Amino acid sequence: MLETSYLMSPEIVFPKIDVCEKNEVWDCTTCATCSTHCPRDVKPMDVIVGLRGLLLEQGRVPRTLADVLEGVFKHGNPWGLSRSKRADWTAWTHTKINFASEGKETDLLYYVGCAASYDSRVQETAKAAASNLNALGVDFSILGVKENCCGNEIYSLGEKGLFEELAESNMATFDQYGVHEIVTNSPHCFNAFKNRYRKGLQIKHFTQYFADLLDSGKLRYSKKLEKSITYQDPCFLGKHNEVYDEPRKLIENIPGVKFVEMSKSKKQSVCCEGGGGRMWHEVAGERLAQSRVKDALALGVDTIAVACPFCLLTFEDAIKTTGNEEKIKIKDVNELIAEAL
Repeated sequence: MLETSYLMSPEIVFPKIDVCEKNEVWDCTTCATCSTHCPRDVKPMDVIVGLRGLLLEQGRVPRTLADVLEGVFKHGNPWGLSRSKRADWTAWTHTKINFASEGKETDLLYYVGCAASYDSRVQETAKAAASNLNALGVDFSILGVKENCCGNEIYSLGEKGLFEELAESNMATFDQYGVHEIVTNSPHCFNAFKNRYRKGLQIKHFTQYFADLLDSGKLRYSKKLEKSITYQDPCFLGKHNEVYDEPRKLIENIPGVKFVEMSKSKKQSVCCEGGGGRMWHEVAGERLAQSRVKDALALGVDTIAVACPFCLLTFEDAIKTTGNEEKIKIKDVNELIAEAL
């Protein structure tokens, strides 16, 4: 990993790589659709991640993605915002939140993630999750300013050296605070901890955790929501980890909800284009999230439910750019649970 800059020095000349010049390598969202549908079990995504690593070694990386990498290296988050502000969202909620640094043993750690810590829209999902956990009597803690980037997108961008540093640092933090079980806000964090960290961590995405509480009778909805809802499968929850039923169960059991499935869902679902660094790398043309909004409108629903911060942000943007703010809304599953409790 380069400590000074991820961009190539102007005096260094490397052989031309057409795929880099045209940016195709950086266009991939690492959604795993290619691997999921390949009849010969080939993993093209792994090849792309490897190519990205080679280009990073040469400093051949788009400016916005270089900023992401340096932001994580210096400040522990892709936006390059101050570590000291990571837990500021907790001051804007009336929910009781314990911090692992207070010395209490952390049986359940709610891992908030970078987007839910810093983005004002996604912070609402963190508030909803904390409120839900409290309402259900779950004793949990967060790391607050001690929390660091999980590194999932860093790995996807090919910077495996920085990813290993993040993984080692985060595992040391988990060990320090005696973390036994982790519930993540983001499928990307869930994927990193489950598949890319050392074995032994007890990891659940929040939809799995709350679905278990629903099955055991500990989660009971008390309010009726008159909504027609469809659901967007996050790639890192669905295609990467085959978690399809739990989010739907949480939505379908809400009194008053009419659930309508997308024509392309589960393994056939269409990516929102937020993963693999694409949150910070624009590509010309219509975004897939815009086409998904049109698909949802064609179903006649009034709400698109998501379970991923990137889906939330890309779909919110797609609704605005297509001028459909009055026709359809985006809700995180955590927010729907909070409304129905």
